[in-house]
Amino acid sequence: MKKTIADAVVDSLINAGVKRIYGIVGDSLNAVLDSVRRSGKIEWIHVRHEEVAAFAAGADAELEGSIAVCAGSSGPGNLHLINGLYDCYRNRVPVLALAAHIPSDEIGSGYFQETHPEQIFQECSEFCEVIMTKKQMPRTISMAIQTAVANSTVSVVILPGDIAALEAGEDEVPDQILYSTKPVIHPSEEELMALAGYLNAGKKVTLLCGAGAKDAREELMELCSILKSPMVTALRGKEYLEDNNPYFVGLTGLLGYSSGYKAVMDCDVLFMLGTDFPYRQFYPENAAILQVDIEASHLGRRTPLTYGLCGTVKDTLQKLKPYLTIKEDTKHLEKSVEHYVKDRKELDGYAEFKPGHTPIHPQYVTRLINEMASDDAIFTCDVGTPTVWAARYLELHGERRLLGSFIHGTMANALPQAIGAQVAAPGRQVISLSGDGGLSMLLGDLLTLKQHQLPIKVIVYNNDALGFVELEMKAAGYLETGTNLSNPNFAAVANGLGIEGIRVDKPEDLPAALERAFMHNGPVIVDVAVNRQELSMPPKISFEQAQGFTIWAAKALLNGEGNKIIDLAKSNLLR
Repeated sequence: MKKTIADAVVDSLINAGVKRIYGIVGDSLNAVLDSVRRSGKIEWIHVRHEEVAAFAAGADAELEGSIAVCAGSSGPGNLHLINGLYDCYRNRVPVLALAAHIPSDEIGSGYFQETHPEQIFQECSEFCEVIMTKKQMPRTISMAIQTAVANSTVSVVILPGDIAALEAGEDEVPDQILYSTKPVIHPSEEELMALAGYLNAGKKVTLLCGAGAKDAREELMELCSILKSPMVTALRGKEYLEDNNPYFVGLTGLLGYSSGYKAVMDCDVLFMLGTDFPYRQFYPENAAILQVDIEASHLGRRTPLTYGLCGTVKDTLQKLKPYLTIKEDTKHLEKSVEHYVKDRKELDGYAEFKPGHTPIHPQYVTRLINEMASDDAIFTCDVGTPTVWAARYLELHGERRLLGSFIHGTMANALPQAIGAQVAAPGRQVISLSGDGGLSMLLGDLLTLKQHQLPIKVIVYNNDALGFVELEMKAAGYLETGTNLSNPNFAAVANGLGIEGIRVDKPEDLPAALERAFMHNGPVIVDVAVNRQELSMPPKISFEQAQGFTIWAAKALLNGEGNKIIDLAKSNLLR
């Protein structure tokens, strides 16, 4: 049998180390699927929604540190990939999407399922090209894979179904498809000296670190020791820098708490390292702000800078060290640590066991999960309140990882990312912290857990509402509208699908339920009835937010809904 263009695609993927493709079959993908089948070297992970395929591929790439692949059939099939691909694109993970297309001779005729994928995918990829002739192969696939890996980004290859089935050209698929490099990138000596001048002059220096600092933990510890600086992290920096860190004083921003906020606002020099922290209201107004980022285009785009430099955090700090002066004054560091210890004690108090207290506090749920999970657990969390509780109560020690839609901020990411994580790391414990709204949005992919026997533990924070949206409405002074969820018993749904389901309504039943779930050799859904009125307040309460809560309370009373105010007070004040 002569080789087809689809065979050249699959051979290229195999030579690039690809082990699986996430997707749903369709007739425009027939040639590719047949080539996958005949190769015997790539597994097809059959999901129930293409959006799940893209999210799962992103989680796979994040954990494997290399290219992952998803696929969608023509028109509606590959359009479903877009939301997950946007998340991958913004999270900067290397993903290749194979977007099948309608028959090549029908393009432009308004044919069944016709779209223009070469235009549609432009905003969520750095490489997006159509294969129309055999002479484009295997070079187009090679360029797509190299772009995705080199720039940690998304590449899209569009392939009409009839073209995929054509005989391949004479160009052989090379043995080496991708080239992974680790260049050393740091500012010039002149720039380093200027940077050191600002740091040496500062009396109260605070570090704000993100995911871009993940390879520089040792250098950051040494920097804090020299400057006597507290370290605040953005959420994506937490998993790399929080554990066993005497300089860590918490997170700032909407998910953080007051100690991190104060450490940033009380400094006279804020040193941003590997972070593109987006919330401008959480930056100090009267401090010198310095920034180091590998993406020079990120410098100064969130807040005006005193000085900005391009480089990797690790390489820059190694070169910066000789220019720094060791500080003796520890007051700023000690004060920041004291605030953190106080805040941590208060937060832990919210997570204590309250016998008979229903609905269950979500903080208590997350604290128990943290205590019972393995040291190499992979957590995924839905946006909204599950992300808040993960940020505040998961301790990311050992080899633990935390994945979420922290930049794109889309609903329904946790279950799909857990699927990709479990497929990529079959020997590790994977726990999805799912909101009831997020889980129900892509509920059908619970069947993927069953079909592929993925032992994921899905913990559902079931409060019958879009809880974080309700909080935003209250803060803005609006009455909650359109946030109610008429939920099923998700444990009963799981049982109906042939998956172990456990329902928990009382806090005293939760430890045994989680133990049972974590011990079970297969997928489990733990449906926990949690408090709808739980407040997850940011560290900075603006006048507008306080005014908004007052307006909301007045509106609730005038509309005969004073019981909501009583419930809110009972849940958050009368603990």
